[in-house]
Amino acid sequence: MKLDRRSFLKTTLASCATAAVPQLALAKSSEGFLELKAANGKAHLYGDKGGASDLWLYNNRLPGPEIRVKQGEKVRVRFINELDEPTSIHWHGIRIDNTMDGVAGLTQPAVKPGDSFDYDFVVPDAGTYWYHAHNMSWNQVPRGLSGPLIVDEHKQLFPPETDITLVLSDWRLDEDGVLDTASFGAMHDFFHAGRLGNWLTVNGVSLPDIAMRTGVWHRVRLINASASRILDLAPERFGARVIALDGQVFSEPRDVSGVVRLAPAQRMDLVMRPTKTGTLPLEMMTGQPFTFANFQVTEAQGSDLPLTLPPVNRLPEPDLEDALELPLVMQGGAMGGMRSLLEDRTEEDVRSMMQDGQFWTFNGIPGMQDQPMFSARRGETVVLESRNDTSFAHAMHVHGHHFRVLARDGETLEHQDWRDTFTTDPRETVKIAFVADNPGKWLIHCHMLGHAASGMMTWFEVS
Repeated sequence: MKLDRRSFLKTTLASCATAAVPQLALAKSSEGFLELKAANGKAHLYGDKGGASDLWLYNNRLPGPEIRVKQGEKVRVRFINELDEPTSIHWHGIRIDNTMDGVAGLTQPAVKPGDSFDYDFVVPDAGTYWYHAHNMSWNQVPRGLSGPLIVDEHKQLFPPETDITLVLSDWRLDEDGVLDTASFGAMHDFFHAGRLGNWLTVNGVSLPDIAMRTGVWHRVRLINASASRILDLAPERFGARVIALDGQVFSEPRDVSGVVRLAPAQRMDLVMRPTKTGTLPLEMMTGQPFTFANFQVTEAQGSDLPLTLPPVNRLPEPDLEDALELPLVMQGGAMGGMRSLLEDRTEEDVRSMMQDGQFWTFNGIPGMQDQPMFSARRGETVVLESRNDTSFAHAMHVHGHHFRVLARDGETLEHQDWRDTFTTDPRETVKIAFVADNPGKWLIHCHMLGHAASGMMTWFEVS
């Protein structure tokens, strides 16, 4: 079976499905914890024509069940590991207590097979977030270990049927339409753009139909759960306006002409009010437009309501006049990237790094070290100016904080949006700023997960 655009359309148009994230599929323990189990499972990623793939799943769901709470509430999850290897859960984008951040080896020990760990934390900010494995993430996330975490505002603005969560994932399938497990850990992937798939699913389904109604405002929450794939989307093509990035709502809807890049781990919230019945394709805009889901719009019953946006989360504003300013220089990788490391190393040193599977560096240093990249006082503003001296794009994630993206290539941005993950292209500089107000040890890493495993991971301390 050849996996290409033609075979994709032929297969999925014959048997398209409606995708919905499983909600409220979490049993509660006697102590009031929601139980989330990681275990072996199976799913048909290529539709009915493909074989069943061996996956690792939360509660036997793909994606994992949607955890939904209100702003300011507690999340109490008893995580049970039924896999054959250790793992942990990171709650991506949440300004969380450090002990609950889920980074194996830094904030907690990895949960061993057969063991459990209780996550108990408050969610301070409304928005679209997600959770995923954070031990050997390059191996565990692209096998299926992720799910959405939605924090609702105190006042419900969109009824459940018009508040739509879409988890977007790419997969590397073999000729039988089955997940290619033999290529996990391939050094070629680590050394280049990361593990890129050849297949897209939405909420675990190929080319799903997503129900909408005319004359009614819908909120569409997009989560890129891919291991390395950047998704280029054009909201204007299907009548959508952007209202939030990485969970942080704008003060007003934004019309975007052209493409919005949704890198691994990033989220984007849209609003749509279709005016006529029919099909609206959701397309990826990398190269020729490629449809990977369809909004199916039917006639609405009842009257239309005006659009009301959620309130903006109140995050601590950086003080740029009194900031700790630091560089974050990215080096390494294929296409000549390793040559830049020769400035401070011998050829033998670089060969030794590569033999150890370390292909990338931050500020000349590969991988996690005993000492933090920097230490900040609690409440101190940190300004990081990154420079991508590699031949590949990277998605940089800062744990425990949100930051404003101030400038790209020295040009101050019109919209200095709040993010927890920013994308940087080859040879690009990006300046970000945040208030280090969350005490503990926090990761900074590339969310092309193979890049993180092979050097693009460090940490900082707030005290």
